[in-house]
Order: sequence, then C-alpha cells, then structure tokens
Amino acid sequence: MKKVFLSITVLLLCVGVSMAQGRKHKKDKASNETPATVATAPVTTAAASTLKADDMSFTSPVHDFGTVIEGPDANCEFTFTNTGKEPIIIQKAQPSCGCTVPSFSGAPVAPGQTGTINVAYHTKGKPTAFTKTITVVSNAGTKVLTIKGTVEKAPTGSAPENTSMIKTN
Repeated sequence: MKKVFLSITVLLLCVGVSMAQGRKHKKDKASNETPATVATAPVTTAAASTLKADDMSFTSPVHDFGTVIEGPDANCEFTFTNTGKEPIIIQKAQPSCGCTVPSFSGAPVAPGQTGTINVAYHTKGKPTAFTKTITVVSNAGTKVLTIKGTVEKAPTGSAPENTSMIKTN
C-alpha cells in the first residue's frame, strides 16, 4: 500500500512539474521569444544566490592540535563570519576519512553573524602524525578546512600484580 501511495505521489509531482514547464513555455512563446532564448534550466523555487566563497570568512582554515595522547578524541571548532549580503546555509561537511567527524548547525547564518563547524578526530589506534581535510559545501561555495597534529602512543602501564597468587603463612 505504501509503495502504491509513493508511486502515485511521484507521478503527480512529475505531472505538476511538466505542466508548470508547459505553462512557462507557452508564456515565453506569447512574449515572442524565440526557442533559442528560452531557459533550459530546471525550474527552482529559490532565487540564485549572489554569495561568493569569500563571503564565508574563516578565522583560520587550519587547526594544529600539536601533540595529543592516543585515546580520547581531539576536538576543535572552526569559526566563520558571513561577510556577504545573504544568509549562509551549510549543506554538508565532508571529511577526508572516517576518523574525522564534523558537525554543524543547519540554521542559516545571517550577514554579519558567525557560525561554527566542530570537528572531532578519533585518536584511538592512530599513534602517528596526521593531516585531514573537511570540505564544507554551502550556498556560498566550497571551502576546505584542515586539521593536523601528532598522536602520541598512550603510555602502557605495568600490568598490576595478581595478588591472589601470593602465598601467606
């Protein structure tokens, strides 16, 4: 039943889009435009953005953790300012590998306001130097953030003595 309902919904959506494009095409013909000047881009509900990548200005696009101990996550926060004239909406933040986890608010960042992207790097089992990137995609374009540092192997303590094996007289 759900499949039938979903199929009907998709079909109605497609018919609606076709009809909307047909009305647009008839309107263009009525205004004496030639077919060569009719836009072929898909119909969208949002106006084109005037934002540029420079409108998303990060305090620093690189964070150096220095040396961290293996085990707990290394966390940092990247801060940016919207220097444009429209709200910035982050669409995704894609890490270069699974050991790096970015998070951000989906809320628009108004002009003049600041936003943040938090990043956690999983250090457990990774005692070595690292450099990872996070590709941030927004309506202002694409920015690449970088985290780097060195994970120092966690100290291994001596095994506790097994006191149950000690003989007492």
